[in-house]
Amino acid sequence: MTPDLVLPAWLTPAQRAALVALADRNLADHGDDLLGLVLSGSAGRNCATEHSDLDVMVVLTDAAAALRSTVHSPEVDEIVDSWTDLLTLAPFGSEHWWYRWSYAWAPVLLDRTGGELAAAVRRQAELSPEEADAVLIDRDRLDGWINFAYRALTNDRDGRALEARLDAAESVPWLLDVVFAIVGRVRPYNKYLPWELRTHPVDGWPTDELLGLVQRSLDGDITAVRDTFLRVRSACAAYDEQRGHTRTTDMIAGWGDELDLFASPGGG
Repeated sequence: MTPDLVLPAWLTPAQRAALVALADRNLADHGDDLLGLVLSGSAGRNCATEHSDLDVMVVLTDAAAALRSTVHSPEVDEIVDSWTDLLTLAPFGSEHWWYRWSYAWAPVLLDRTGGELAAAVRRQAELSPEEADAVLIDRDRLDGWINFAYRALTNDRDGRALEARLDAAESVPWLLDVVFAIVGRVRPYNKYLPWELRTHPVDGWPTDELLGLVQRSLDGDITAVRDTFLRVRSACAAYDEQRGHTRTTDMIAGWGDELDLFASPGGG
């Protein structure tokens, strides 16, 4: 018996047929142990190309998942996920941290848990206030971004153009962690950064401006580094006010007189 699937409107007939067949097979194989199906990857975000496959997370009870393994094919990847794994939130920097964004904005095709599965999927890609603090402060992503940005500025000041460009480019991943943590979201994979910013904008960071700052930083544009610092400092002040602490603004202030270089080419 075909389960009641909720299929995104943008899927092609061939994709829809493949997903129905997958659901039928898993229901036949697992019965009540099949808890749900989630569509990730490009197809789940309406940005598939002719080269894209279907990435489907098959959520099973722990006992059933222990007997299954992920199956890859050119058309469909069936990624087995146990209920416990879905409910487990990997901390930043851990082995499974990067897997969390695979759930971001991913359509739930089938939820046989009365909504608990859908809520767990959303939670994977969200950061609690405590998790955001951990990314920004305890895991040093804010301080790390300032460090690379500062190194780019000192290299530029001292006439080391290549070194300045390398540090400016290396600062970008740290910056993106900061930008998304401040708004309580897991940073997207690079492949999906423009898509996420355009379909789910980040408060305080106009999409084209943020993408422009990223591109200019990758190009070694020192002005972009300074412009980004002003935005980061403002965003951190608003974040601290919302959180009721001063941890991010204190971290920035801890750089002392070295911050002068962010304001003037001749400082520091």
